[in-house]
Amino acid sequence: MLLTMESTQATAPPREANESALVARLRAGENGAYAELLAVYGPRLLATARRMMPVEEDAREAFQDAMLSAFKNISRFDENSKVSTWLHRIVVNACLMKLRSKRRRPETSIEPMLPAFLADGHQATPSVEWRNETALSLERRETRDLVRACIDRLPENYRIVLVLRDIEGVDTDEAATVLGMTANAVKTRLHRARQALRELLDPLIRSQQGADS
Repeated sequence: MLLTMESTQATAPPREANESALVARLRAGENGAYAELLAVYGPRLLATARRMMPVEEDAREAFQDAMLSAFKNISRFDENSKVSTWLHRIVVNACLMKLRSKRRRPETSIEPMLPAFLADGHQATPSVEWRNETALSLERRETRDLVRACIDRLPENYRIVLVLRDIEGVDTDEAATVLGMTANAVKTRLHRARQALRELLDPLIRSQQGADS
């Protein structure tokens, strides 16, 4: 289940040759290059931070921390990589560091959010089938906001895995590395997070399909 919840207006990323030139200007300390980097990549990276951090102030702080880290470590950038991929990884790590530093309370259990199953293995309340038009309705802003609200209700350890894998497109091995867990643990958490999100979304989808029928 891949969810695309936020489109961000931004300058198109530069082509490969322009990326190399931009990196060279950054390494030379050219002030205009820093402004260009923020103009080109900033909106998408801030959108990533917002998806990972439910609180706007935290998202902006993590984004700023990431940009400072990128500027300070531009000399370490591997030119065989894409600038956008490198920056995305820095933003993800900055968000994870901030989340860990803010963690105060025990993790909420995901069990109450998961679907209930009968003794024969069937789901007690079958999930509603999503028709084709349901996918289209997820593009509506108000629906995206509700989906985001449901994602934010997931326990943090499950929410972050879902965001990384299904929204940010981070593969399982990389997610496991940045989260400090095994690939199998990532897969398990992702499966349970998807189940819980589907359970939270079912009433929304039922009401939409009922209104459209």
